[in-house]
Amino acid sequence: MEADELLVRVAGGDQKAFEALYGLVSGPVYGLVRRVVRDPAQSEEVVQEVLLELWRSAARFDPGRGSALSWVLTLAHRRAVDRVRSARAAGEREQREAARRGSGPAFDQVAEEVEAGLEREWVRRCLDRLTALQRQSVTLAYYDGYTYREVAERLSLPLGTVKTRMRDGLTRLRDCLGGAA
Repeated sequence: MEADELLVRVAGGDQKAFEALYGLVSGPVYGLVRRVVRDPAQSEEVVQEVLLELWRSAARFDPGRGSALSWVLTLAHRRAVDRVRSARAAGEREQREAARRGSGPAFDQVAEEVEAGLEREWVRRCLDRLTALQRQSVTLAYYDGYTYREVAERLSLPLGTVKTRMRDGLTRLRDCLGGAA
């Protein structure tokens, strides 16, 4: 059975269909979430949240708007971006509180900030190696949180063109960032 049909059956409460759908989508969902969140343990948590949301909100899936896998991956991307933003906000709150109390940041926090700064610089360098069109598409999708469809609308381009830019840009980024490890 295809993911679209399984998702429709899941919307009706079919547990066996959910098991089959889980087997189909859990790998791609984890891969996407892992690229966004980066931390393996946090990625696993986000995947569980996405799959739970999938069970609860399967009825919201509209086959007329796209494939089930695209819908599930959109849910996963949004949840992963939310987790990254939440972690960033928590770190900023901790820094404000430490500054308010007058104490400097702990050594581990300083080391983490330095490491994060180096990673950001590496990503910036790799983004600079993309074509302007690829960089614009990747930035809108992964930093601004837009879906591919929304990126296409913002750039007044066909969805297929945006998908191609994204695929090529992400491939180039992966190759560039592979040297950072």
